Amino acid sequence: MPVEHEENKIIQQLVAIINKLLLVIAVLVITLIMLPVIFNSNDHRTKANEKDINTATAKDTVTYWTAADINTITDTKLKEQVVYGKELIVHTAKYFGPNGSVLKISNGLNCQNCHLQAGTAIFGNNFGSVASLYPKFRARSGAVENLYKRINDCFERSLNGRAIDTLGKEMQAMVAYINFTGSNVAKGKKAEGSGLKELAWLDRAADPEKGIQVFTTKCQSCHQANGEGVFATDKTEYTYPALWGSSSFNDGAGLYRISNFAKYVKCNMPQGTTYKSPQLTDEEAWDVAAFVISQARPHMNVPKDWPDVSKKPVDHPYGPYTDTFTERQHKYGPFKPIAEAQKKREGAKSKASVVKN
Repeated sequence: MPVEHEENKIIQQLVAIINKLLLVIAVLVITLIMLPVIFNSNDHRTKANEKDINTATAKDTVTYWTAADINTITDTKLKEQVVYGKELIVHTAKYFGPNGSVLKISNGLNCQNCHLQAGTAIFGNNFGSVASLYPKFRARSGAVENLYKRINDCFERSLNGRAIDTLGKEMQAMVAYINFTGSNVAKGKKAEGSGLKELAWLDRAADPEKGIQVFTTKCQSCHQANGEGVFATDKTEYTYPALWGSSSFNDGAGLYRISNFAKYVKCNMPQGTTYKSPQLTDEEAWDVAAFVISQARPHMNVPKDWPDVSKKPVDHPYGPYTDTFTERQHKYGPFKPIAEAQKKREGAKSKASVVKN
């Protein structure tokens, strides 16, 4: 009996060892099966994030525009005028702000706050195509506009001020600077990297609530919790511009359209960002844009804007419209349905015109 008991004990121990080995083998098999799934899932997530935040960092073979060099101007008077024009773009408020030395007619922002690096930054709302394309027809006014009109539009909308004398020294200097800056672009051609870089529509509406978090972590340190920026110690201009409130751009400005604001911040904000190295995902850019434009700002009465209502952009925030979408959807999206409906209308109109002719 003792021998038999000892044999049973040994068998039980062997069975226990075998069971443990089988368990280990089972775990290894399951792990081997799941590894490709795990790596594939992580790879997809990584690629999705990279695709979203680094759309601008893909291999880029485009030769982008660079501004004409002021130092190449040989005409002394012209050079002085162009240099003064640049000064006015960079430090507009020192001359036209609340404490301006020429006139006190604007909110304290500088042209450079919207047109980065004095209008020379790639996809920084630059002046690269202005000289080559103006005068041009603009659907907002329903007329052919010259550069004087365009600059005064900025004074009245982005600077929430008054138009300046088109024959005055300051207007002439700004026109001279902008024209010279883009003088290396052939007439009728668009400079590579001018204006703002296109940004894909979201599949959802941009969300001001989500934008609060983006603003708090990415923007607030410069533009402050109340969005009213930081005025320089000499009280002549902003060190960091106001994004809303009484000293910001009014609701007639181009940046009040959410797509323009989202494109602008995607390639340029927060500080240090370029089109090559964006810091915001596409969704973050749309959401923070939604948050900023949802805040209170000056109102501009513009009853003559968009005389042909059908030409309004899909994200124009005020009616009337030629479609049945709400003002809220036109302001925050989703925009794909609006864009598709607009495309169908234009196609039908074009087809009807062909049939008629």
